[in-house]
Amino acid sequence: MIEITGKREVLQARLAELDSRLHEIESSLETRKSNDWEEAAVEREEDEVLERMGTAGQTEMRMIRAALARMDAGEYGYCTECGEEISPDRLDLLPGTPFCKTCAAKHR
Repeated sequence: MIEITGKREVLQARLAELDSRLHEIESSLETRKSNDWEEAAVEREEDEVLERMGTAGQTEMRMIRAALARMDAGEYGYCTECGEEISPDRLDLLPGTPFCKTCAAKHR
């Protein structure tokens, strides 16, 4: 059985960090609008990077919330695909992962 207390704290801290970062990205995207054409082009490129970061953050937040839900259901630490226990080393590295090493390789 996987000890989840420490993992829950790690996931909740990461979720809070991502939430804060996404609010900063949203604020940045809303405030910058230059009238100069060249500056506006640079800002647009920066906005695209921020948007990709925001999308990646939202994806990670969904994974974390799913992991927390699995904890609440007593299913954390077991592969959602094959049902085998996920190794503690893998969970230390990727606490939000829904897959064991074997099944994760299938999803690449």
